[in-house]
Amino acid sequence: MFQILSLNNTVDFLKHAKWVVLLSVVLVIGSIVSMATKGMNWGLDFTGGTVVEIAYNQPTSPADVRKSLESNGINGAVVQQFGSARDILVRVPPKMGEGNALVTQVETAAKALATDAQIKRVEFVGPQVGQELTEQGGLAVLAAMLCILVYVAFRFEWRLATGSVLALAHDVIVTLGVFSFFQLEFDLTVLAAVLAVVGYSLNDTIVVFDRVRENFIKMRKGSPEHIVNVSVTQTMSRTIITTSTTLFVVVSLFLLGGAMIHGFASALLLGIGVGTYSSVYVASFAAIKLGICKEHMMPVVIEKEGADQDAILP
Repeated sequence: MFQILSLNNTVDFLKHAKWVVLLSVVLVIGSIVSMATKGMNWGLDFTGGTVVEIAYNQPTSPADVRKSLESNGINGAVVQQFGSARDILVRVPPKMGEGNALVTQVETAAKALATDAQIKRVEFVGPQVGQELTEQGGLAVLAAMLCILVYVAFRFEWRLATGSVLALAHDVIVTLGVFSFFQLEFDLTVLAAVLAVVGYSLNDTIVVFDRVRENFIKMRKGSPEHIVNVSVTQTMSRTIITTSTTLFVVVSLFLLGGAMIHGFASALLLGIGVGTYSSVYVASFAAIKLGICKEHMMPVVIEKEGADQDAILP
């Protein structure tokens, strides 16, 4: 019943595919240009900096501490509660300086809110550590992409596999490009979100391509474009439900999660949106342009040894 209904009410998703793909090409090129010219706004996890832990006798708001730091000339610091509402962790970027002078500034700003403030811990994250994290983070993304490439190469015909890899690369590049263009802070939480986007986008593409492969075998008539439209239509309800439930959580994190995971939630919001449409307008469209057809989906028939001899026996 569901399959018949889907066939009779097929949505022509690929009708405007050329314009959407053109938009994607512009976004990818713009993202690459932005990353090459403006670079990324690396967080303290990658650049290094000074970490100061402050203890108060009374619960203190991180927002008040941040304002006090800015009043004392320390801008761009990351302030968060650490363990309890009375413990505050301040991360100061290296551009604001380092050493005892910086710690004195932070202490002055902390005691401007309450004279009982005490510096419990001071740590300096060197730029060498930040450089290693940058390299390891990039290698983590590349390793994930390579493992996915091997997986889809075994699971799908090479045209479908190529389309899925192109969609993954598209999602990662556009997400990084937006962070570069708007100079949003890129830290380890955002890197984790990028890796999560890779997995989410791949899962959505695999669901669509599984149905595409099945319909190429089951449907005797129809162009590749029609079969893809039928497959996407049949999986659309699943895509809407999965995306909606995921967005409920991500939007909640974005609005209520606080400053520490704001970048994480932003990357997930962007990645989910881009990854959902790339499964159709990047992955499927690329497979069609590579010449996918019914013959490529049919299983290879292996002839048994001596079958030709048996055929001529009386």
